[in-house]
Amino acid sequence: MKTVTKENIYETVINKSRFISYLAPIQSTEEAKTYLANLKALYPDATHHVSAFIIGPGGENGRYNDDGEPSGTAGLPVFDVLRKNNLTNCICVVIRYFGGIKLGAGGLVRAYSKSASENVKSALIVPIIDYQELSFSFSYRFINDVEQALSPYQITDKTFSDIVKIQVKVPSDKTEELIELLNEKTLGQIMIKKS
Repeated sequence: MKTVTKENIYETVINKSRFISYLAPIQSTEEAKTYLANLKALYPDATHHVSAFIIGPGGENGRYNDDGEPSGTAGLPVFDVLRKNNLTNCICVVIRYFGGIKLGAGGLVRAYSKSASENVKSALIVPIIDYQELSFSFSYRFINDVEQALSPYQITDKTFSDIVKIQVKVPSDKTEELIELLNEKTLGQIMIKKS
């Protein structure tokens, strides 16, 4: 799964209607509601505020709203763009100012899909990485080898007493590989705890 790191805005005009697409990171349904309410306050005279959001580590929770457009022509196409791009923990709101030309059902689907997908293309998208906290305890004689092995990862705590204790955040898919490497470098004389 992937997500966006910061708010991104894309604007286009289709058959005289103005479409302003906002894509932003969120963590909960409440944040989605607040974000949408803020945009409605920012664009109170807009014809529609179509929204779609997905949250959860596997993108399991999501909702969309057509906001007065014919059912299935606005919110669902925006939602589909988020889903097809494997995005989660984000909201996309497409604000429409009606320009006087009716687009028809197919035209609305294309317009809302384009607004959302062009925004996704221009946004900063990053993979979501699942981290594991690991604690290591070992003798001072292995400090150089252990620190070298841990250099690519984020060290969150270090304690020096009769032994060295280091806590580190490691991407879950690298955990077993790192444990194997540290056991090798310390000749198996390292205590490892997963948090």
